[in-house]
Amino acid sequence: MTSLLNSLSRPARRRPGLTYPEVGVTRTPEALPEGYHHLRHSAVVGHGRAAFEAAGAAVTTWRMHRASGAGVHADADRAEPGVRLEVSLGAGPLRFGVPCSVIWTAYEEDRTGFAYGTLTGHAECGEESFVVTLEPDGAVRFTVTAFSRPATWYTRLAGPVVPRLQHAYARRLGRTLARLVRT
Repeated sequence: MTSLLNSLSRPARRRPGLTYPEVGVTRTPEALPEGYHHLRHSAVVGHGRAAFEAAGAAVTTWRMHRASGAGVHADADRAEPGVRLEVSLGAGPLRFGVPCSVIWTAYEEDRTGFAYGTLTGHAECGEESFVVTLEPDGAVRFTVTAFSRPATWYTRLAGPVVPRLQHAYARRLGRTLARLVRT
């Protein structure tokens, strides 16, 4: 009740909106929209049901992102559609945060993950998904799928550097998730 009263006493804050029209496309990523940079990265991060469950929990509770060095401030402890979050990289005054919103989630027997989309104020516009699957042979596969394009002058100026950085970050997430699954 106290939190409800506190939220009623604060002035309403307009939440930023999504910055792209192709919302939810990463759920079935075979055909990503034209006019964007595409990212597809996949890595085996473990083997067996226990590894799948550990990986799925690390992905959907932001643990993987945080263990990779990103800051995450989210409306909720777990990914659910509509949860707003800010993902940040860097340190101190050089920390750079970007606003996102969870678009879809998958909490299935052999597939767990989510996608977030960019909100007003993000340096890029597009969507990115983080999915863990338990393959028929027992391999636990982590896949990052994204489509994005520059939304600011400085990301346009950076040109091909941004997609390379995004791919490097996806590889880092995979290595981090494999380490988290082993511990």
